[in-house]
Amino acid sequence: MHELPQQLANGLILGAMYGLIAIGYTMVYGIIQLINFAHGEIFMIGGFGALTVYLWMPAGANLLAIIPLMIIGGVICSVAISTAAERFAYRPLRNAPRLAPLITAIGLSLALQQAIWKWYPDAKKDRSFPQFKGEAIDIFGAHIQRGDLFVLITAPICMIALGLFVSKTRAGRGMQATSQDPDTAKLMGINTDRIIVMAFAIGAAFAAVAAVAYGLKNGQIGFKMGFIMGLKAFTAAVLGGIGNIYGAMLGGVVLGIAESLATGYMSDVPGMELFGGGAWKDVWAFVLLIIVLLLRPQGLLGERVADRA
Repeated sequence: MHELPQQLANGLILGAMYGLIAIGYTMVYGIIQLINFAHGEIFMIGGFGALTVYLWMPAGANLLAIIPLMIIGGVICSVAISTAAERFAYRPLRNAPRLAPLITAIGLSLALQQAIWKWYPDAKKDRSFPQFKGEAIDIFGAHIQRGDLFVLITAPICMIALGLFVSKTRAGRGMQATSQDPDTAKLMGINTDRIIVMAFAIGAAFAAVAAVAYGLKNGQIGFKMGFIMGLKAFTAAVLGGIGNIYGAMLGGVVLGIAESLATGYMSDVPGMELFGGGAWKDVWAFVLLIIVLLLRPQGLLGERVADRA
């Protein structure tokens, strides 16, 4: 039990990253009912954009001072690719059968992954990412690395900012109206195309922040990192209730903590020794998803909008 605070902290850090990425899935789905399976690669591109900014900085530059610039670089790259994908890949298929944009998203995911592998310098192997130096900080009995503090601070700030944006601004109310009834919203004078682009852009920006957090935590990024993180984030979005932005973050945190506890304690359960350790954490994540969907098919917080299919 003395390891419990550490396991909970590890799960919270991991879950916050899942939640930031999951918001992109849930915003796009909530408005146009599209599962954007290329979103994991948008997250990956944000990491490489941030790394590019770091490599442009003078040697010996203070990491804390250039983190904002790295975030801006990652956000610009992710948002540019995400909005371009919406304009040229998804918008022409908006009225097509649902299978068409789904297959397009999968194809776009593979294309983006291979593009980074082919053209980014030395991307065929994992690239080193800067990390904060110094000893871990003890918080309530858990040792938190300095880089992990980044996601613990930025995730709630991003979540609060998004909540205020959606509830208090005209554009946010336009997003709510479009998610409820896009045809009526268009008749009321709302530019639904702009609202949809905004949803893609906000989700991409959050994914870029998560990519910086991933790099700071692990000390490296790679062209394959978007696949598993994107899959976990999609799981988090479904777990929390896809279409609900708060559910996305809640699903991410629940998923992260479940993974951490399963990794740390499952091998201590009599008869379950073979199912513990890091090799099984992905399995237990999906076991949790299956259990939640059996008991509550709409997810932990349900959906904000009903499926219009």
